[in-house]
Amino acid sequence: MAASNINRVIITGNLTADPELRALPSGNSVCKLRVACNTRRKDSASGEWVDKPNYFDVTVWGAQGENCAKYLAKGRGVAVDGRLEWREWETPEGNKRQAVDIIADSVQFLSGPRDDAAGAQGGFTPASDVPTDTSDFAAAPAGAPAAASEDDIPF
Repeated sequence: MAASNINRVIITGNLTADPELRALPSGNSVCKLRVACNTRRKDSASGEWVDKPNYFDVTVWGAQGENCAKYLAKGRGVAVDGRLEWREWETPEGNKRQAVDIIADSVQFLSGPRDDAAGAQGGFTPASDVPTDTSDFAAAPAGAPAAASEDDIPF
């Protein structure tokens, strides 16, 4: 059996700029998004946890891209599911450039306009994979679970 290749990426973050929508000569729409995702790292000098932002260029095609341009704005939270695509080009000065973009299969809006107006940070704040405070984690009680009566069963 031949090995399979998997090219899949899922990110959540906030838009760093308003979406840029354009129409191609073919009539297809393409929308460009710039998404910031934080990674939590421990600073070697201070020993404190600090957020390090990562920035990703996302391309959204067709009607979904048109919806992104219509309903999203800088600061809005999004979840992007897609694939990575490598591209290369030459600048007018003759320098070669390379980039890896995310080609979106789906974009979910993680906050609504009302959420953005109420939130100080513009809605969604991505959570880190490293907890900053574990005081809210309580140990589960030991022993057998309590028996449920017929009144406790919801069906």
